[in-house]
Amino acid sequence: MSELFDDDPRDTTTRSSSRRSRALVITAVVLIVAFFGLTTFSALYTDRLWFAAAGYGSVFSTLFWTRTGLFLGFGVLMAVVVAVNIVLAYRFRPLFRPSSPEQTNLDRYRDAVTPIRTWLVVGIVVVLGIFAGTSGAGQWRTWMLWRNSQDFGTTDAYFKRDIGFYVFDLPWLHFMVDFTMAALVVGLIAAGVTHYLYGGVRLQASRDRLSGAAQVQLSVLLGLFVLAKAGDYYLDRFDLVNQGGRLITGITYTDENAVLPAKSILMGIALICAVLFFLNVWRRTWMLPSVGLALLALSAILLGMIWPGIVQQFQVKPSEADREAPYIAANIEATREAYDLESIDSEAYTSNSTANADAASTLSAESASVPLVDPQLVRQTFEQNQQGRAYYSVADVLDVDRYEVNGVDRALVLGVRELDQSGLNAGDQNWSNLHTVYTHGNGVIAAYANQRGSDDNSPGTDIQWAEGNQTNPDGSRQDELSQATGGYESRIYFGEDSPDYSVVGEQSEDSGSVELSLAGPNQDEDQTTTYDGDGGVDIGSTFRQLLYAVKFGEPNFLLSGRVHENSQVLYNRTPRERVEKVAPWLTIDDDVYPAVVDGKVVWIVDGYTTTDRYASAERESFETMTQDSLQNTTGLATLPTDEINYMRNAVKATVDAYDGTVTLYEWDEEDPILKAWMGAFPDTVVAKSEISDELLEHLRYPEDLFKVQRYQYARYHITDETAWYQGDDRWEVPEDPNSQGDLQPPYRLFVDEAVGADGATSQETWSLTSTFVPFGRSNLASFVSVNSDATSPDYGKITVRELTDQNTKGPGLIANEFSNDDNVREALLPFQSGQSPPLFGNLLTLPVQDGLIYVEPVYAVRAGSTSSYPILRFVLVSYGDEVGIGATMTAALADALNVDPETVTDPEPVIPPGPDNPGDPEPTQTINQQIRDLLAQAEAAFADADQALTDGDPVTYAEKVQEARQLISDAVSLASTRPTGATGATGATGGDAADGATEGAAQ
Repeated sequence: MSELFDDDPRDTTTRSSSRRSRALVITAVVLIVAFFGLTTFSALYTDRLWFAAAGYGSVFSTLFWTRTGLFLGFGVLMAVVVAVNIVLAYRFRPLFRPSSPEQTNLDRYRDAVTPIRTWLVVGIVVVLGIFAGTSGAGQWRTWMLWRNSQDFGTTDAYFKRDIGFYVFDLPWLHFMVDFTMAALVVGLIAAGVTHYLYGGVRLQASRDRLSGAAQVQLSVLLGLFVLAKAGDYYLDRFDLVNQGGRLITGITYTDENAVLPAKSILMGIALICAVLFFLNVWRRTWMLPSVGLALLALSAILLGMIWPGIVQQFQVKPSEADREAPYIAANIEATREAYDLESIDSEAYTSNSTANADAASTLSAESASVPLVDPQLVRQTFEQNQQGRAYYSVADVLDVDRYEVNGVDRALVLGVRELDQSGLNAGDQNWSNLHTVYTHGNGVIAAYANQRGSDDNSPGTDIQWAEGNQTNPDGSRQDELSQATGGYESRIYFGEDSPDYSVVGEQSEDSGSVELSLAGPNQDEDQTTTYDGDGGVDIGSTFRQLLYAVKFGEPNFLLSGRVHENSQVLYNRTPRERVEKVAPWLTIDDDVYPAVVDGKVVWIVDGYTTTDRYASAERESFETMTQDSLQNTTGLATLPTDEINYMRNAVKATVDAYDGTVTLYEWDEEDPILKAWMGAFPDTVVAKSEISDELLEHLRYPEDLFKVQRYQYARYHITDETAWYQGDDRWEVPEDPNSQGDLQPPYRLFVDEAVGADGATSQETWSLTSTFVPFGRSNLASFVSVNSDATSPDYGKITVRELTDQNTKGPGLIANEFSNDDNVREALLPFQSGQSPPLFGNLLTLPVQDGLIYVEPVYAVRAGSTSSYPILRFVLVSYGDEVGIGATMTAALADALNVDPETVTDPEPVIPPGPDNPGDPEPTQTINQQIRDLLAQAEAAFADADQALTDGDPVTYAEKVQEARQLISDAVSLASTRPTGATGATGATGGDAADGATEGAAQ
């Protein structure tokens, strides 16, 4: 009998299994929570360590506490609204519920909810609070701009409010109203569900469907919601100045005469509806509030949708140009202000194909400074000749900068020799090598942008190097850049292609001898070097090593002997990443470029302040405005979309390539958005006056800003609203002839300014240039350049030269002329049959006093060469209606002028006028012979100038350059006197005799 009272062994096993299952579940939950907790903590704490190491700990603190405050503030607000409504609905639930099938079905839900109602409410409000808090934390930019708002000093055309109201205040007010409406809706749903669950709302009852308490609570919530909607209608009125439309961004005739009154009427109806809902607390009838709500919905349809359509169709469309004229005028004015287009100088320009002496002088100066070394096409040449080791590389598109070499400004194409770990042998690509040995690049490679080597038959001499790891033909080192800058720290730990992270630092002597090995670019043997900068995060402690092991998912932080007490970890190493990290409010220019400044290699980064809220200014996609054949992807991280209608180059930032130090310099001292952010993050932006003179020489006008401005100016150079509407004089950026459908990028070169009143041209200006063609056509409309010299008082001045001749050929037509020219086809034919066809470089357009010159370098792989990189083989020139080709600029120009340098004869002596020689003697040579002689003398003068530059004699260099320019000027002037049809023995081969002639007269 006792066995009947014993526990069943199967029950014991079941209970034991159940306990084990619960233990396993609890353990799994604890482990998961611990994992996510440790991951979150490591990410947050290591972020704090990084900011502190970078010197921007205050940025981390400001961001952390701002986001935390917004998260808690809005999270708690939402939680309170929901909790209060649930508690009130439960507190005032009916004590007696009439029996009905509906209530019978609800009884089982009430029985299930009642025992856990407290935990259920807590769970609901916590979840909703987290969502609301996350939404609030995401508005930290809007909050900080509102807290630090500034005045623009300019008012909009309609509401007469300062632009700062639309940029700083309106977005935050919109968020507050939207959050209020969302909280009220969630509170209304929570209250309604609670009332329904406990009998306050009876949907199946024939009468008295709402209890008194339910009617009061729901009426108040609905009244508050409609009241908030009235506020939303009020703010919507101001949004009209930034509303995108078919014609313009901003208010149009229909907006002002239909939409704006409709918003005001709807706001009034919403206020009346709110009053009716509040009165329903006492009247206890839903008739009037329901009628008011229906009237609001009907009015929203009639006034908000149908009436504007009627006005647009029957009032605006029949005479749109007249109706929209004042609104287009306001859009033009606002757009030109927002994109800083107001101060552009525009001048008429005549392209005269007949050369004269003055034009030839200008042509000589312009052609001498054309950058023949294409930054995009010479990457392989840089790597093949100058990389030093297989694990070095340079950027895909190199950078162009200027340096004073031997007392003369020279344009250089530069590339930083960065670490490319993919060049390591597969067997060497282990964690130790990738993250503790091969950690950085070394040095800068530089070539003169407009100068070729002197021996076209020697490998690698198609480029004249200013900095490299080889020797020149005369045995000298390629270190003119180092000499000009006084030397620099060559180790590159921070760059555009740096590894994700590296562990650096030398161990103490008593703990082993583990250092970082590196093969220097100018050495034949491997060297040993150790990072001793302050740009990394110290990870000497086991605690920090654990956190970084979690962060990077790498246990070697704890296990490897190469991570020791003196170790630092370097990460976030690209210049863009570092600047975006310490200044998350900036939009970064796509072109980050290096410069040698004050004995260091620094990366220069242009930062923009942007907004899409500038009243009445045209809004457009940032990607659309900046996309070209060299830049196909971009975007904005500081706006919900990539559309903007205001842009300023507010900050110039530098990143030290050795220790990663980030410095933000205030550049646009008048920008209100920058002032707001400086108020939000005090002491993070350095005053403009702190920029050193040497750094200032390398600051330049940023490309993305110029692209945005040229995109907008293509249409907004028209200031008359009627002409703008008709679009007769609309321009566009031409397509790149060497690309499929992409726009032609802007190019940097030295440009002569306009001719002065005395007839003399000013000095060459370091400029960023581009062209415009008429919309949908291929002829040239204008040439645009911006002063890119930050040391000049005219920095940022944009000059547009509008062509008076509408038949002037544009880049696309010139490219067709090049490809269809018989001499060009004959010269390129040997390369067309090879495996590597010729590559056409930048097609540059340069204005001269009375004409235009087009220049395009042609690259090809050397015939029979084992090297796979392209070299500069030819230069194509178009001047007037003539096309020339040659191995050098001078040879191509000679070909375009129909003279043959190969048949030059010694010139007959010319006796100057005097007592024994009254008047000029009759020339004893033909015109062609005289031109050939002048060009031969110009070649000799250029060679002497280049030698003087090599010898460090800038005085002789300048004299020889001037002599050469005058000789070419005389030659071109003489060519203009030649009878029509008179030609020499020309051809592509004629230019080859000048192969090896230097173009050193660039600067």
